[in-house]
Amino acid sequence: MKSIFSLLLFCFISYQLTGQSNPDKIAIQQTVTDLFDAMRAHDTIKLASCFSPEGRLLTATTNKEGISEISETSVQDFKKMVASTVGRYVDEQLTSWDILIDGNLASVWTDYLLYVDGNFIHCGVDAFQMAKVGDKWQIVQIMDTRRKEGCIEKPTDHINVMLNAWHNAASVADEDVFFDSMTSDGVYIGTDATERWLRDEMREWSKEYFDREKAWDFKVKSRNVDLSSNGQMGWFDELLDTWMGECRGSGVVVKTNEGWKIKHYHLSIAVPNDKVNSYLELLENE
Repeated sequence: MKSIFSLLLFCFISYQLTGQSNPDKIAIQQTVTDLFDAMRAHDTIKLASCFSPEGRLLTATTNKEGISEISETSVQDFKKMVASTVGRYVDEQLTSWDILIDGNLASVWTDYLLYVDGNFIHCGVDAFQMAKVGDKWQIVQIMDTRRKEGCIEKPTDHINVMLNAWHNAASVADEDVFFDSMTSDGVYIGTDATERWLRDEMREWSKEYFDREKAWDFKVKSRNVDLSSNGQMGWFDELLDTWMGECRGSGVVVKTNEGWKIKHYHLSIAVPNDKVNSYLELLENE
């Protein structure tokens, strides 16, 4: 009886700890994700909201003499730095997560790869100290390392960076980057049954959109990427937040001498199963 009671007590405690930690881990990860989303969008207001009033940033470096040093940046200066990169696509990719929580204190350790305009800059580790203020987890301190040696890049990382830069090019109406990310015989299939374009056909059709400050702005919510056995071709599917609601994008990418490029892309509107009948009725009434 005693052993059964001990087992039940252990299970109860484990359940309590797991149940309490999961929502906090999700919220912590969301704050960190919001920070890097804000950097990509040059949104300094959203960026500042991720930090506590006492927030600061530290970098561990080694000078030319080989002596270890620590440099400090205020959140205000960090905002100015992010604002100064408008027109450039700064994409920090987190490749691992380790989150530890005790009450209202959390420590987050992430490996990262930094790209600017699709070009690799450096890798390192971001170490976050976070605190729960009210019902929101905020960053009290970030300490990072930066190096170019020993960086582990997966082929799928390069595909993700290219696709992110491609979507960003549409959001800032950068026609050259958008269409140069596709092969010359690349195909784009839109949501309408008539929308099947070769790359240059789509360039002509979309000219009026790219003549504006923003063509369209699709935000990636999630993505899956797979590679062929020889590493020369990949395929992906992604969930997107768009002006049409939730959409699904999928496609094929190929490795070229100029890097990864999109050979086929298919965009579709995701209709929830419980709304399919209403959707069909809408089509019939048109």
